[in-house]
Amino acid sequence: MGILQIFKNSFKVPELRKKLFMTLVLILIFRIGCFIPVPGLSESALSSLAGSGLFQFMDILSGGAFENVSIFAMGISPYINASIIMQLLTVAIPYFERLQKEGGEGRKKINKITRYVTVGLAIFQGVMLYINLNNSGSAFTEGLGTGKAATVLLFLTILFSFTAGTAILTWLGEKITEVGIGNGISMIIFAGIISRLPDAIKTFISIIVYGSTTWGVDYKDADAASKISDKLYVTIPFIVAVVLVFLAVIVAVVWMDGGERRLPVQYAKRVVGRKMLGGQSTHIPLKVNSSGVLPIIFAMSLLQFPVTIASFINANSGITKSLNDFTGTWWYLIIYAALIVGFTFFYNIVYFDPNEIANNLKNNGGMIMGASLRPGKPTADYIKGISTRITWFGAFFLAVLAVLPSLIQKIIALFSPSLGNFNMWFGGTSVLIVVGVAIETVRQLEAQLLMRHYKGGKGGFLD
Repeated sequence: MGILQIFKNSFKVPELRKKLFMTLVLILIFRIGCFIPVPGLSESALSSLAGSGLFQFMDILSGGAFENVSIFAMGISPYINASIIMQLLTVAIPYFERLQKEGGEGRKKINKITRYVTVGLAIFQGVMLYINLNNSGSAFTEGLGTGKAATVLLFLTILFSFTAGTAILTWLGEKITEVGIGNGISMIIFAGIISRLPDAIKTFISIIVYGSTTWGVDYKDADAASKISDKLYVTIPFIVAVVLVFLAVIVAVVWMDGGERRLPVQYAKRVVGRKMLGGQSTHIPLKVNSSGVLPIIFAMSLLQFPVTIASFINANSGITKSLNDFTGTWWYLIIYAALIVGFTFFYNIVYFDPNEIANNLKNNGGMIMGASLRPGKPTADYIKGISTRITWFGAFFLAVLAVLPSLIQKIIALFSPSLGNFNMWFGGTSVLIVVGVAIETVRQLEAQLLMRHYKGGKGGFLD
């Protein structure tokens, strides 16, 4: 069943139609909030930060709310960081591990703690943002007056606005999961990235027409018109190359998302009472990219942590400028790729336990076909070896996908410096998130349609 057909059929089912409608309404609320300004801040307060490093990525994820100095400026990143922290704690601390194994009630407690951690991280990030804005000197308006009382009021207003914005986004994401089509937090990020598409199209048009990412060449100027025609020899191949790379990245992400190694398993027959159980064949799916985008986020956060703290404290200091310059070097890309590979293996070690799989096979009378392995440790070692090999492939894929936009920018800068600062909206991380969320959403809709077993007639979708 095609994607368009799945969405068409979804609107035929009242329950799914209601879920799609609620999802669109909640996303619309998110987009409206991206343009509600924070009281006391000027329109360009965060524009200098939004153009570099981790802040640029935050601006993309928040749908431009960071650059707009909106109440949603910090986006959903505190919740993502809180979720990552809680995932690590469930492995390191027995209490959280027990909660995770308690089922629905345990997950509710973990989600509640995650919300508290989110608010704490949002407050910390809001304080650091205020320190940065206070050092800039020109970020505040005069609406709240002067004096110490006004300064305290301004600080509390900005801090509560940023923190409340993150709390509202978290609530919107959870409501999409509850009453919408699911994956609420992912849908918020998806909507934020997609909303930047018009800006990317405008930049493309600027490159084609003006030969630069800066909009504004006078058409009435004959010399400017001749420069435009000369630059077409550079810009047209550039646009074609960008579109081809964009399509190639989408194809690669879709291909990798469904990539898995299936280990065939045969269960032995056994008699339980008067019944014969077992004897069936199945498989163990080992995904090539089981970690998703997490290694990229971990690596980016670790590399950007020093420059982020320095930018929060003083964006114009020598240390901050040196750290920002380092992010544009080849060494940064090499370290970035190496960290992605390392975090991919770290995720695989933490969340994939071949010993547990081997024990489950042993207890249920199962064995891997074609391997002639004894139950227990030999089977676990075999599964671990295969998992390691496919993880290498997935890790290198993520590394290439993450550094590809920066590599293209550096190559472009060699031929046309004016195009070297082009913002690669289609960067590997963004495409990975967008395509992954889209595929998962389509799968959920298709699964819910198939559960209803419509086979024709009025309202059926298998006509």
